[in-house]
Amino acid sequence: MKLVETDLPGCVILEPQVFGDDRGFFFESFNRDKLAAHGLSPAFVQGNVSSSARGVLRGLHYQWPNPQGKYVSVLEGEVWDVAVDIRRGSPHFGKWTAVLLSAENKRHFWIPEGFAHGFIVLSERALFTYLCTATYDPAADANLRWNDADLAIDWPVAEPALSAKDAKAPFLADVPPERLPIFAA
Repeated sequence: MKLVETDLPGCVILEPQVFGDDRGFFFESFNRDKLAAHGLSPAFVQGNVSSSARGVLRGLHYQWPNPQGKYVSVLEGEVWDVAVDIRRGSPHFGKWTAVLLSAENKRHFWIPEGFAHGFIVLSERALFTYLCTATYDPAADANLRWNDADLAIDWPVAEPALSAKDAKAPFLADVPPERLPIFAA
């Protein structure tokens, strides 16, 4: 498994070793020991799968308190996946990074606790999977506006399809400080 650093410390891309022949392919989507060799040791407690059509944007979601780290990938289709550092006191607060995830490139993206996460579907459909380090907590559920000008995320679709919740999410500047994670150096 190859680890690729992003410009946002803590968020990393993982590229598995793929074994293929005329019958198809095989790769390890998760291997605790190989992640640990790269300094990552998430303890996953929940797995989720979503299916979305072209132009659907899900996010930017996070939980606080009870934050979730997410290990995400795409089984079918293609998405543009985004992580935003929203930890109060972080030197990278409000910064984002993105990666193209697809069934073809078989990449995985690790988004640590304390980051908001979202993705937009670029293919006709996408089957998205993610492992989480904390279970979903409705009381901690939170989100940010996908097109917050202060974040200046360069989304590849100008008018995405949004849930009602995501369409009316607050801007980062309007989130009370106690509703944001805290950076721990």
